[in-house]
Amino acid sequence: MAVPKKRTGHSAQGSRRSNWKATKPETTKCSNCGATVLAHTVCTACGTYKGKPVSLKDRVEEEVKETKKTTKKSTKKAEKQVEEVKEVKTEAPAEEVKAEEKAVEAEVVEEE
Repeated sequence: MAVPKKRTGHSAQGSRRSNWKATKPETTKCSNCGATVLAHTVCTACGTYKGKPVSLKDRVEEEVKETKKTTKKSTKKAEKQVEEVKEVKTEAPAEEVKAEEKAVEAEVVEEE
């Protein structure tokens, strides 16, 4: 094994290391979620690589989206039913108010 005869000076060491430069890593945008990602790596935000699900994180999100889609249909039906109930409730008091107004008008006419 080679052993240096003398210590390397500070300037010689510095001039040798002058070409050791740190480079900025290449980043791209994820095609799925738009997050900034290192090039040629899996997206840490959504777990996809080149638009395809790779990690468990993305697969879980897809399952959640599918369940949300099925619940949306049921909520739309429920919203329609709630609107129908509201319409029925609003119609009944309006008729009662009209009947009360007629009764008040009749009383006013009788007093005169």
